[in-house]
Amino acid sequence: MRLTILGGGGFRVPLVYGALLGDHAEGRVSHVTLYDEDSGRLRAMTRVLADQAAGIADAPAVTATTDLDEALRGADFVFSAIRVGGLEGRAADERIALAEGVLGQETVGAGGIAYGLRTVPVAREIARRVARTAPGAWVINFTNPAGVVTEAMAEELGDRVIGICDSPVGLGRRIARLLGARPEDAWIDYVGLNHLGWVRGLRIGGRDELPRLLADAQALESFEEGRLFGAEWLRSLGAIPNEYLHYYYFNRDTVRAYQEAEQTRGAFLRDQQRGFYAEAGRPDPAPGAALAAWDRTRAEREATYMAENREVAGVGEREESDLESGGYEKVALALMRAIARDERATLILNVRNRGTLSVLDAEAVIEVPCLVDANGAHPVAVDPLPLHAVGLVTSVKAAEREVLAAAASGSRADAVKAFALHPLVDSVGVARRLVAGYAAEHPGLGYLR
Repeated sequence: MRLTILGGGGFRVPLVYGALLGDHAEGRVSHVTLYDEDSGRLRAMTRVLADQAAGIADAPAVTATTDLDEALRGADFVFSAIRVGGLEGRAADERIALAEGVLGQETVGAGGIAYGLRTVPVAREIARRVARTAPGAWVINFTNPAGVVTEAMAEELGDRVIGICDSPVGLGRRIARLLGARPEDAWIDYVGLNHLGWVRGLRIGGRDELPRLLADAQALESFEEGRLFGAEWLRSLGAIPNEYLHYYYFNRDTVRAYQEAEQTRGAFLRDQQRGFYAEAGRPDPAPGAALAAWDRTRAEREATYMAENREVAGVGEREESDLESGGYEKVALALMRAIARDERATLILNVRNRGTLSVLDAEAVIEVPCLVDANGAHPVAVDPLPLHAVGLVTSVKAAEREVLAAAASGSRADAVKAFALHPLVDSVGVARRLVAGYAAEHPGLGYLR
């Protein structure tokens, strides 16, 4: 089985390859093709993967290319994790938004809209190339903003593109362990959009155990989301929100913290990764040196994740139990296994609505539990959203739809509408200034007229 990774020079690629190294079942991935426009990043990443594979006799073969059609040809699965504009673009997204007093996070608010406007045209072209060059391939999308990018690619690929995210997985795992259950034995009632969802129940042996957790303030504040939101607010909601909802529920506090920070998250990662790629790309590195550099960089990256939000909540540094990632690479592997081997699995994924949430149309991409088999991912019926969640989900989806419209039409008016309709922008004047600022900064937004 052949896997192509788009954005193959990206920092998180070793997570995916590491998961593949642990899969020894029949029908496993035997060949990985890394595609990236940056040959230097590809060179550094192939060295990290070679260090990972050292001493493993059946490690999947790795090749690298800067030719997209060559990368796609013969692929059974395509894993998309591109970053249009790079981390320099992300840093600009944050800076321009914060100057207007609104959030610039890469998937939430103004920053997410700017990133989507840059990324959707590229994602649509990739989808067309996949349909032409590898029509039998399944596309697994991790490119952010994952919901709107998956929806854009589905216009061409239909249900053969499936979006994944590690946030719901990590949240469900933490809740299950707190309740004394193995995560694999729990049914997580999770619903929403990408980076905008809630755990409304967690069933173990057919019984919803979430009320037991909500009744215990000490237990509620013993894990990352509980510390971020506080027991009182979680009890008011009667649910555990995805960590990204902190940007909505504590927006003013978070914007102020980001404005006062020494540098934005994007600027930090940009500077950090420059150092990593320079070190890993040195001529004739010692065996294991590239992987060691990657390990050090990743540890620092994880420890500083959402630092400003934790500052707002007054909870200090991340605890050891929170440093484990949600495991998007494990979700990707489980998804590939279920489709390729017809091994039924239940996973939280980004898929087309198809009537699952009555407040959205059939084509809207949502994030819900899905049953997966050889025919793809099928969303499971869920209870209706409470009114407060309906308001957020529908207004954010409306903004996403304007992103899709602007990327198709090239209309600056559509782009302004995308910003203005988002609940974290809330001003037409600010929206107009944001579009002007982003269009002047990003060559990738030159299509707006």
